[in-house]
Amino acid sequence: MSAGALTAVLTGPASAAEHRPHRPHRPDVQITDVQYDSPGRDDRSNRSLNKEWVEIANNSRRAVNLDGWTLRDEDGHRYRFDDVRLAGRASVRVHTGIGRDTRTDLYQDRRAYVWDNRSDRATLRDDRGRFVDDESWGRNRGGRR
Repeated sequence: MSAGALTAVLTGPASAAEHRPHRPHRPDVQITDVQYDSPGRDDRSNRSLNKEWVEIANNSRRAVNLDGWTLRDEDGHRYRFDDVRLAGRASVRVHTGIGRDTRTDLYQDRRAYVWDNRSDRATLRDDRGRFVDDESWGRNRGGRR
């Protein structure tokens, strides 16, 4: 066997893991989508307000108790989750306007928009105030706080 053939045998082919791109750890609970610009005219109707929402997903198999967790924008508007259990592999949308809470939809019961259409950041914190996840758009797109 030549030296080149021996080297090829000893090193072997590269594994799939060596070619796989690095993926950051996905948190168990995360903000998966934000509809910050309510479709249609911004007329402050409850219908329009409820078309503005933040979607939060539980990527784990176990239910997560969101009681005391908060969702906040850059201007300090805060929504506090009260007695909410998010099932495993489930998601919930937090709407801005008034409505009746269900397993899949929660309502902040506000009469004005929260999320800025041009630039804002939605930040999710747990019941101890620890950062869980955020999503930003516009000039804030990118870095975490």
